[in-house]
Amino acid sequence: MSTHPTSQGLPSLVLVHGAWHRPEHLQPLVAELRGIDTHTVALPSTGHDPATLGDMYADADVIAAAVAAVGGPTVVLAHSYGGVPTTQALRDAGNVRRIVYLAAFQLDAGESLFSVSGGSPMTWSSVHRSAAGDYVDVRTPVDVFYDDVDPVTADRAVSQLGYLSYAAGEQVVTEVAWKEVPSTYVVCTADKALPPAVQERFARRADEVRRINASHSPFLSQPAQLARLITDVLARA
Repeated sequence: MSTHPTSQGLPSLVLVHGAWHRPEHLQPLVAELRGIDTHTVALPSTGHDPATLGDMYADADVIAAAVAAVGGPTVVLAHSYGGVPTTQALRDAGNVRRIVYLAAFQLDAGESLFSVSGGSPMTWSSVHRSAAGDYVDVRTPVDVFYDDVDPVTADRAVSQLGYLSYAAGEQVVTEVAWKEVPSTYVVCTADKALPPAVQERFARRADEVRRINASHSPFLSQPAQLARLITDVLARA
């Protein structure tokens, strides 16, 4: 999905949501990115039907296709798990000027979402074994994702969450885009989903580091501030 006409001479922006989330969660941020050619993708690893969930490599294919469709200079912002398939997808994407990892998993080859989380899903999630396919959900999403989000917005965000394909969490990165494409890491310093200390370790792999005093979802709690940060990154890309 594309919103806003291109202006200001800035690169286009592709937004990649995290696990359990959908593009709808990013709309408050999209609304603040006026004048920027903004696109969102829907990752197939997240959805409401375990039988139709894709995996991490399917996510990477969707991201690569979205970036290729933009054609011109592009910055990709990946949130949380979205950093995994973004890293997988974009090593050879010639039009990507920078990857922004927002409280994201900036993984290296051979790592997976679960392998860097102690070898299993996060402690605040639950695994479900199903004949239709194994999947993971979140037990306390308001506390984990939306600690600083107003209650009305948080409730709406919870209602939009889906399941995550278990396979997506197990599959390892085989292509590493951030070794070829410049990257910025944005640390969320009040994050309960991905601890800031872990983010700081990932951030050492980035070319620059920014910080925002927010929980795991600043696109909902501080969309205007996050949009200013992104616009500055775009201007320098």
